[in-house]
Amino acid sequence: MAERSTAAVDVADNSGDEPLTAEADQATADGVAQNRERDTDNDEAQGSGGTERPGKKASPPELHSGHKLARRYRLEECVTRLDGFSSWRAVDEKLRRAVGVHLLPADHSRARSVLAAARSSALLGDPRFVQVLDAVEENDLVYVVHEWLPDATELTTLLAAGPLEPHGAYQLVSQVASAMAVAHREGLAHLRLNPNAVLRTSTGQWRIRGLAVNAALRGISSETPQRTDTEAIGALLYAALTQRWPYENDAYGLSGLPKDIGLIPPDQVRAGVHRGLSELAMRALANDGATASRHESPCTTPEELVKAIGEMPRIRPPEPAFTAPPDYQGTSYQQGTYGRPAPHPGVTQPVHAPPPPLQSRTGKALKWAVSALLIAALGLGSWQLADALMDRDGKSTKDSQTQTQDGNDKKDNQPKPVKPLKIYSAQEYVAKGDAQHPGDVGKTYDGDNSTYWRTASYKDGPDMNPAFKPGVGIVYDLGSAQEVSSASIGLLFSGDHTTVSLYATDSTSSAVPISSMKKLGSDTTSGNTAQVKVTKPVKSRYVLVWFTALPPAPGDAYSDPGFKQAVTDLKFTG
Repeated sequence: MAERSTAAVDVADNSGDEPLTAEADQATADGVAQNRERDTDNDEAQGSGGTERPGKKASPPELHSGHKLARRYRLEECVTRLDGFSSWRAVDEKLRRAVGVHLLPADHSRARSVLAAARSSALLGDPRFVQVLDAVEENDLVYVVHEWLPDATELTTLLAAGPLEPHGAYQLVSQVASAMAVAHREGLAHLRLNPNAVLRTSTGQWRIRGLAVNAALRGISSETPQRTDTEAIGALLYAALTQRWPYENDAYGLSGLPKDIGLIPPDQVRAGVHRGLSELAMRALANDGATASRHESPCTTPEELVKAIGEMPRIRPPEPAFTAPPDYQGTSYQQGTYGRPAPHPGVTQPVHAPPPPLQSRTGKALKWAVSALLIAALGLGSWQLADALMDRDGKSTKDSQTQTQDGNDKKDNQPKPVKPLKIYSAQEYVAKGDAQHPGDVGKTYDGDNSTYWRTASYKDGPDMNPAFKPGVGIVYDLGSAQEVSSASIGLLFSGDHTTVSLYATDSTSSAVPISSMKKLGSDTTSGNTAQVKVTKPVKSRYVLVWFTALPPAPGDAYSDPGFKQAVTDLKFTG
């Protein structure tokens, strides 16, 4: 069986449907277990206006790998078996290429609508959509054959590695919006436009699969199809910019927005998001009103969205990074040029005349003098060699002892290597008042600079009020007693000023007073990194990171303006 393509695994786009029936849970006739996805794309998670029509659920045809349709399409692997229909990876033996096939019984309540949707989609012929190749009713079966793109990658897979860079997100929304505008002019809607339905090919082009067909397979309809697809495009752009799904529920492997804060712009979710693309996503999503900052009108159709994209300044692709090739080093030996710089082409090298021979009386005297010196040197060398051999036993032992002592001295003088210390767990330390955000302490050492633990926002500062709140901090567990020499603390907010100290403590409990702990060191900074050096390293299993001064910072979706700080990444070294 051929290897399964990542880009076309979910040819029926099964995420977001009802749980599988008992018949669907069974393996196919040839014993190949089905690969299905769970329900992650319900109407609430998607945020679309599409509704599913109830209908008769006929049993899916009992087919197996190797079965042929129309003596041409050989079924290879069942990738979806759901709600009375199944989807397969197949081979078109006539054209010798891979294809995808949707199958359902001819008496299925949606068979007629699926055929009509497939034939209408095939007539569109736009290359930005995965093409429908055939739609047939034959032998009590209805099947739809479509393209299979082995070189394409789903947006879901791309976002698993991180958000798209601005130019990539711009290309995504531009191509998808213009393609859907063409489809709606022909009276076709998608209604299930989600990250599973959008693919990027190896050439960087975006393709849309399942136009009209995916919705017909599930009986989904909408009274406002243009608005539904426009909001779906806005959700795709939002996810591409933030790696978050713009609704409270998690979907498509993406985390939803925090509950009870509503729909906030992408540039408030993640730092560095392109402002124009952030506003464009909100105009497509917030159909009941526009963003508060620009008061732009919402986009309710793909045509309006295309127009809004055209009014934006074009986002240029990033400059390619070229690596200078290493200097060429020849390996062949050339007499007269080995170890010397190569001459420039076209430049004649000067020919040096050899020195004149020593033929005069002075030359002969010089020859005899050199010969006498060589004879004397040979005699002196022989005498020294004999003396060294006779005295070898006495001096060699002393020399070896001296060398050993020198080697030990050099070894003792070398600085000890610095090693990172692993953090096993952490807990907020609350000396007085309420806790900050105890559920987020793990984000300070998860290796991801985009996540953080934050303090509350205080009106007084930068130095904290000892009577009201002497400080805030986190106790870290290093697993066992470790010699701590320094700490590097990444901070979200810069400004005047942040003061942080390290203390060695006996446990993670807040009941241990700071007065009983041993202070290791402190640092005051106005930047985004605090470096705390320990002058005299101390062994301790538990280390308290304690903030006593916080810089002023503006308000955001999580807290009001005031004196506050957040830790993005923390590392101990020993």
